Amino acid sequence: MSRLSKFSRSIKGKIVLVTGAASGMGMATVELFSDEGAVVMVSDLDQKSIDNVVNKIKKNGNYADGHILDVSNKKNIKNVVKNITDKYGVIDILINNAGIALPTSIDNNDFEAYWDKTHNILLKGQVMLIRECLPFIEKSDTPRIVNISSTEGLGASPMHSPYTSAKHGVIGLTRSLAVELGKKGITVNCICPGPINTAMTEKIPEKDKEIYSKRRVPLRRYGDPEEVAHATLNFCLPSSSFITGAILAVDGGLTIKRA
Repeated sequence: MSRLSKFSRSIKGKIVLVTGAASGMGMATVELFSDEGAVVMVSDLDQKSIDNVVNKIKKNGNYADGHILDVSNKKNIKNVVKNITDKYGVIDILINNAGIALPTSIDNNDFEAYWDKTHNILLKGQVMLIRECLPFIEKSDTPRIVNISSTEGLGASPMHSPYTSAKHGVIGLTRSLAVELGKKGITVNCICPGPINTAMTEKIPEKDKEIYSKRRVPLRRYGDPEEVAHATLNFCLPSSSFITGAILAVDGGLTIKRA
């Protein structure tokens, strides 16, 4: 039976670069994308962690390469992108997921160091990687960029001004590049995860998570990293070619709850 619809929902064979991919949401993303037939580039800071994810994907019969990548290091970015494109010639999908959270007060004597490190990874790192990947993303017939922000980019919490301002910046970057790159057919979208069960939240006692969820989250729980990965995947489908500049909260309703 022939299909009635004309747009594909398959990413089979697409070359996908994901940063911060050895744990949490990044790992869930590369595992999901590999399940859907993509060739995933697992990039992160720790070789052992990268190898564990790559080997798991390969044992499942899918394709993956591993790359040590510090997104705050321009030379490292250039080398990784060159290694990928020398082998594959194209990057179809870039997912800027690498993250860090360093709580600090504004009157901390080391505030500027916290600020610089946070912004270099969360915001400048995304900019540098996009700039380096762009000539190869332009070669794709389904070019996609997805930037990971946070619900902190839609609101604010005390003691997190470097993080919050960087995540607001990611949203601004996404919107601006969506307008700028639209003429090239490149879509640029943004995911804003809320409370998710990752390494950043694993030290929070389960009792405290439960109290917070019942008070702040309409769905009354923390999210699973794979739930974020599925939202990311939706932005990357060939059929999502008319979605750009979108800011999607994956937060169980946290940002819309007023009381």
